[in-house]
Amino acid sequence: MRTPHVVVVMGVAGTGKTTIGPLLAARLGVPYAEADDFHPPANIDKMSAGVPLDDEDRWPWLDAIGAWAHGRAGLGGVVSCSALKRSYRDRLRAAAPGVVFVHLTGDRALIEDRMAHRQGHFMPTALLDSQFATLQPLQPDEAGVAVDVTGSPEEITARAVEALDALPHPAA
Repeated sequence: MRTPHVVVVMGVAGTGKTTIGPLLAARLGVPYAEADDFHPPANIDKMSAGVPLDDEDRWPWLDAIGAWAHGRAGLGGVVSCSALKRSYRDRLRAAAPGVVFVHLTGDRALIEDRMAHRQGHFMPTALLDSQFATLQPLQPDEAGVAVDVTGSPEEITARAVEALDALPHPAA
């Protein structure tokens, strides 16, 4: 029996984490959690005002996501989380050692266009530059895959499932 992964869908704002995450969870038959729901109100207020979060803002948020991922170990789950820096992913792995990452990647112009057309989200397009400046892509020693975000959500999800299937699965 293959134990499902606990997957963190990561990437800069606008790559489709909150679209692909639930689709991926449905395809894998596991629960989905939205990382934005783990932010304390002060973080949301700060981002809504166009102010990027600093690491001190992020630690409690990452710890809450890590605790959720830890609780899903051996059961599987999908959570969206920007996880832009290696240190953030290391913090998530410290809480949930078996977690794997799906890094949604794409051309900046495509991502900016998608952000400009979404409704009701607190992350303004103006913060996209800071997101790209902060991004540290997955390294070869990190469990995870990069998935291009061109195409439909269903096509992106299918690529993610295929890439995850190629990874070693945790022991049951």
